Amino acid sequence: MENTEKRERFKKVASNRVQRIIDTLNLLKNCSNRSNYEYYADDVELMFSSINKSLKDAKAAFVNELERTEKKGFTFNK
Repeated sequence: MENTEKRERFKKVASNRVQRIIDTLNLLKNCSNRSNYEYYADDVELMFSSINKSLKDAKAAFVNELERTEKKGFTFNK
């Protein structure tokens, strides 16, 4: 697969997945309405610490992959 094809595929797949995450977060935001739901500060902290951990792990996977592919190994100069 050519790099341009890989790039286009990434943009399409990642865009859809990011939008799905945003949509789901908006649904979660609807749960903040205290007229309809009862929750405590501990609940909010637990939810968002879990979300933040998953977000941090996902970002780390991308950063690690970038660093892995950017590292230059030893080579002899010609």
